Amino acid sequence: MEPTRILAIRHGETAWNVDTRLQGHLDIPLNDTGLSQAQHLARALVLQETIDAVYASDLSRALVTAQAIAKPLGQTVTTHVGLRERHFGAFQGRTYKEIETELPDHAWHWRKRTPDWTPPGGGESLLTLRERVVNTVNDIAARHTGQNMVLVAHGGVLDILYRAATRLELQAPRTWQLTNTAVNRLLWTPEGLTLVGWGDTQHLETLGKEETST
Repeated sequence: MEPTRILAIRHGETAWNVDTRLQGHLDIPLNDTGLSQAQHLARALVLQETIDAVYASDLSRALVTAQAIAKPLGQTVTTHVGLRERHFGAFQGRTYKEIETELPDHAWHWRKRTPDWTPPGGGESLLTLRERVVNTVNDIAARHTGQNMVLVAHGGVLDILYRAATRLELQAPRTWQLTNTAVNRLLWTPEGLTLVGWGDTQHLETLGKEETST
């Protein structure tokens, strides 16, 4: 069976990314930088890739990023709630500093990546998140064997995909970047995911040059 080639992409920047405020399932829009990142990424992909399908989380920061990619490629976006960010319960809307100050006991489990710990207020454990994300990607990728597809999602989702592709445990310290709109390349077969490349941000270098010149 031919593998499915996946470009897994985190959404563009939001104001809450800048503020280090957890978004989770809250629907926070892209800021101006995020919109520019998405446009630059779209132009790069048009020149470099043949894309057969575009999928995204239904949260607007991912969907709008995906729509920017899909339009010049002549594609439409299929949304899937299984690609949403982790639900952080009571952490959502709080900055990292506020979490440490206001919920210190829970913050410890968050920092230590306790797999079965659930954020208060209806959040998801890492175990639940992994099951959701892996099952979703298996389902989507199986529909597109031998094709190239884009998945636009969130930092927590991308983290799970990296760990699944490299067979890393949930509690392993993160040593890889989850940059907004970076291109991350994976292969999928029924045996699982394989990492091809991670963190391609060449299109953002062009963005930086344009901002400097204006």
